[in-house]
Amino acid sequence: MQTNAISEPAPATQAALPAPRPRFGKRGIIIAAGAALLLGGVGAGFAFLGGEGEEEKVVAAGDASSEAYVEVPPMIVNLRSSDGHVRFLKLRFIVVAADAARTDEIKERLPVILDALQPFLRELRPEDLNGSAAVFRVKEEMMARAASAIGAGAVRDILIQDLVQQ
Repeated sequence: MQTNAISEPAPATQAALPAPRPRFGKRGIIIAAGAALLLGGVGAGFAFLGGEGEEEKVVAAGDASSEAYVEVPPMIVNLRSSDGHVRFLKLRFIVVAADAARTDEIKERLPVILDALQPFLRELRPEDLNGSAAVFRVKEEMMARAASAIGAGAVRDILIQDLVQQ
């Protein structure tokens, strides 16, 4: 009788084979859970800081014609310091008019805008300017104060060129 070269292993041999390892072990589950928590936290932080409107502002500022830009002379203000050291902030920015027709109005009312910004900028502390989120908050506050100084709808954006503390 002829035996096939390929035959099923004997039952004793099947028991000796190692059991297949699970695809994800404890380590994989912990890594996946950590990644999910991290992504969820980033998404929640983005939504909390108003990330949905940011895309619209970036597009809106990018659509402005070059005639809508009003360059502001550099400002230097004292920063509030709790340790008694004298600190300064040098700020150079551009005001983007809502449309090019309002550029002359913004140029005429620029002293009013600067006057509205002075109290806010002088109350800043050096630690208020740490990180990119801090610069975003400063920019948003400057936008709000400029809009309240010359009227809503006149200013589309504020573009910060330099922000140096010393």
